[in-house]
Amino acid sequence: QVQLVESGGGLVQAGGSLRLSCAASGSIPRINTMGWYRQAPGKQRELVATITNFGLANYGSPVKGRFTISRDNAKNTVYLEMNSLKSEDTGVYYCTLVGRAWGQGTQVTVSS
Repeated sequence: QVQLVESGGGLVQAGGSLRLSCAASGSIPRINTMGWYRQAPGKQRELVATITNFGLANYGSPVKGRFTISRDNAKNTVYLEMNSLKSEDTGVYYCTLVGRAWGQGTQVTVSS
């Protein structure tokens, strides 16, 4: 089993920044992809960003150029640096170890 613990969500004004963290523990494959998805009220869950353990990153179109995903393989932790936040970035952000597990989610609210 894999456990994912997220932290760093909260309330921020438009134009501001937040940093999310997600630590994985348990049976983690040596080769893996971790990342973030988000879900706004009334909308489907969508890709924010993923990153392989080799550092190859992939971003959803709405966040390209504003968000940066990174990871510390030694700590099995993935980070999401979110800059120039917009009200449409509001939602629950879920960490994932792709194909294995999801976190509980952390709320991000951007006020305009």
